[in-house]
Amino acid sequence: MALFESYERRIDTINRVLNSYGISSIEEAKKLVDDLGVDVYNIVKGIQPICFENACWAYITGAAIAIKKGDKTAYDVAKSIGEGLQAFCIPGSVADDRKVGLGHGNLAAMLLSDETKCFAFLAGHESFAAAEGAIGIARNANKARKEPLKVILNGLGKDAAKIISRINGFTYVETQFDYFTGELKVLSTTPYSDGERAKVNCYGADDVREGVAIMHHEGVDVSITGNSTNPTRFQHPVAGTYKKECIEQGKKYFSVASGGGTGRTLHPDNMAAGPASYGMTDTMGRMHSDAQFAGSSSVPAHVEMMGLIGMGNNPMVGASVAVAVAISEALNK
Repeated sequence: MALFESYERRIDTINRVLNSYGISSIEEAKKLVDDLGVDVYNIVKGIQPICFENACWAYITGAAIAIKKGDKTAYDVAKSIGEGLQAFCIPGSVADDRKVGLGHGNLAAMLLSDETKCFAFLAGHESFAAAEGAIGIARNANKARKEPLKVILNGLGKDAAKIISRINGFTYVETQFDYFTGELKVLSTTPYSDGERAKVNCYGADDVREGVAIMHHEGVDVSITGNSTNPTRFQHPVAGTYKKECIEQGKKYFSVASGGGTGRTLHPDNMAAGPASYGMTDTMGRMHSDAQFAGSSSVPAHVEMMGLIGMGNNPMVGASVAVAVAISEALNK
């Protein structure tokens, strides 16, 4: 029985990458990780329980590469995890073409670097997968950083932000945007738990202008857009406008566009760009992104369809950080 989904289409590339590091097989990779005493499989399942088997094995592969390379810092382990994820990309797929596996490793490394002060899931609160990713980051990133990373969710709709905050124990930040002066006012701050989850600030915006103001208010350095509700009306315009304004201010901002690859639905926004395009959301992502991922921010099957692994892009961010920290801690004992 195959160990994971699309085993036959993936295993040759996986073996080639593993062999280049002196690892004979994926079974040996798992033994390396098990001998270190880190349960990578269940760390990944703990971030997104509905992820596919291939997601767990991809992280095991990346962890084994990190062990063989002698990585010590979580930053370096994250980069090696990216190599493992890339090895799972089906040759010729959208994910393979965009080097999405390496991109995920690089993004996780950024979040583990003290140069990054604030990370945003943009339009994230509409997706529970963003919450899964945010929890994974909040729980783990600061173990490997000198100063805490701020994690925020910024999406369309104040009711949605409040609900997702209450369900997940985040802190709901109620704002009001003054359209005459361009000023953002914080009306109230309500934490819905006492622990690590309360450190995640969740914002709801009425429109793009307020969404951009929230990004400035928190000083976002790195963000990932989701392709959830109204992607062409909120998250992509917010990322693009914020990027323009950051360039004008001389501020560094790294924008990741999650989603795209194929129009995920038959929604007019996704189909309107014409048959030669992957869809309007994909096109808009290319306009502002420094790195573009492939497939849904939340749905494992859609990311699998793009040729990566069966795990939403948002929870994948949390899993990459969580596994990188766990492996580096074990290697430094």
